[in-house]
Amino acid sequence: QVHLVESGGGVVQPGGSLRLACLGAGITFSINDMGWYRQAPGKQRELVARIITGGSTDYADSVKGRFTITRGNGRITSYLQMNRLEAEDTAVYYCNVGLWVAGSLRDYWGQGTQVTVSS
Repeated sequence: QVHLVESGGGVVQPGGSLRLACLGAGITFSINDMGWYRQAPGKQRELVARIITGGSTDYADSVKGRFTITRGNGRITSYLQMNRLEAEDTAVYYCNVGLWVAGSLRDYWGQGTQVTVSS
């Protein structure tokens, strides 16, 4: 059974940095993509950044130049380095992995980690 756990969230002042990590277990299928999404209060969940098989990356316009997604090592599927954080980055951040299971692409999610940017 696939299980994802995020770590690294917390409270940080504007302009600060955080690094999120996604720890995965039970990932025995082929990975199509891995990434990070976020959901702020009253808003829909949105893509923050993702890595697609082959190494290409995709970022939300609002985080380009500030956030960087990288592949992890061992059981860490990916990291999200967040620099120059802004109040608008406050949200619950979710780790996501897309796996090929029996010929179908399935999404798996972590429980989320809270990131609060506040002075």
